[in-house]
Amino acid sequence: MQLRFLGGAGEVGRSAVLVDDSLLLDFGLLTAEPPQYPVGAPDPDAVVVSHGHLDHVGTIPALLSGSNRPPIHWTPPTRELALTLARDTLKLHGHSPHCPFTENDVKRVTEVSRTHGYRETFDAAGYEVTFYNAGHIPGSAHVLVDDGETRLLYTADFHLDEQSAADPPAGFDAGRPPAGQRLVPGSTARPEADAVICESTYSDVDHEPRATVEHRFAQSVKTTLWEGGTVVVPAFAIGRTQEMLMICEAHDIPCYVDGMGTDVTEMLRRHPEFVRDADALRRAKSHARFVTGRDGQRKRIADQKAAIITTSGMLSGGPAMTYIPEIRANPVNKIAMTGYQVEGTPGRELLETGRAEIDGRVTPVSAQVEQYDFSAHADHDGLRRFLEGYDDATVLVNHGDRCGDFAAELRDDGYDAAAPELGATVEV
Repeated sequence: MQLRFLGGAGEVGRSAVLVDDSLLLDFGLLTAEPPQYPVGAPDPDAVVVSHGHLDHVGTIPALLSGSNRPPIHWTPPTRELALTLARDTLKLHGHSPHCPFTENDVKRVTEVSRTHGYRETFDAAGYEVTFYNAGHIPGSAHVLVDDGETRLLYTADFHLDEQSAADPPAGFDAGRPPAGQRLVPGSTARPEADAVICESTYSDVDHEPRATVEHRFAQSVKTTLWEGGTVVVPAFAIGRTQEMLMICEAHDIPCYVDGMGTDVTEMLRRHPEFVRDADALRRAKSHARFVTGRDGQRKRIADQKAAIITTSGMLSGGPAMTYIPEIRANPVNKIAMTGYQVEGTPGRELLETGRAEIDGRVTPVSAQVEQYDFSAHADHDGLRRFLEGYDDATVLVNHGDRCGDFAAELRDDGYDAAAPELGATVEV
């Protein structure tokens, strides 16, 4: 089996792996100015998509711009998320020369879509392919590819529950939290494989216990609201918005939800089998107030004593940039960052300098700024726990900023491990 790494090698973004010039695993983009897309011009017989995040699905419609119409295989939530992201990309960048697809290409996606549940083996380009829950976001999948001789496991992005749920911190007032995300259960599948392509986003980090992070967030938000302030909670629309929504409901924190996360939340309600607790998600949706999208309404909401969960998670646009100018000058107010802030983004600048670019001007922010690690990726301990069952397999490390270092660590411990470079071809 021949693997060509078209993206995601030594980087987080534009994930794409081509198997035998026939089967394409993911086809994402790397958010930058201008955006970066996978290298090469693959013309696959079939496409298999791991999950609905932009760095894994963002360029999928471009595969249909020519005469070829390869079938696209994914879980039902991933299909809906990919289409939502593609339409949003067209809305924001459709007239830009950097947009790699058209509205017609997006329409063609629906024509070639094939959906599958977990553990339902299907044929794609002559390979037997099976999805397993990856515990990252609803519908996210590990992808097992079997050509009859070699079994390849593409982990894509994944998250593990903690080995045992720690006792809640003193004063924790939301019952016993799960040993992981509230939205989706962690990955437990370990199918036999001869080769593993393993993500490594947090290979140099060990996350705090989830209950500890959640408790600190809830207490901080409640303190601000008690003091008469407002908390803006920038969050990724897919996965993180719903996680924060469920945390606010569990801790009885009044909250608003704004941005693309409103539509995603409603969509996930239609796929209860892909979340940990569909009733808890329903309660969380009922607990929140959803914003209809008018800036006048947003300015009024910014004066409320509530948490406002809104896109974008890195402050690179979206409704967050309407709320932050409204709350930035009052030191009682708070901005609670819930995800990793990529270098060069406004969110990263705000964390490091206390200033943010608003309407083209760099402006000081007097509101308190805090960062919380609600990551949906496995940390160093989780990655090592996952790979314990694959000590006899070839391990190819991707999707990370320090893939080479993690591969070297694995080799030191006896693994056959490597970190392919962008564009590299590897035989397994």
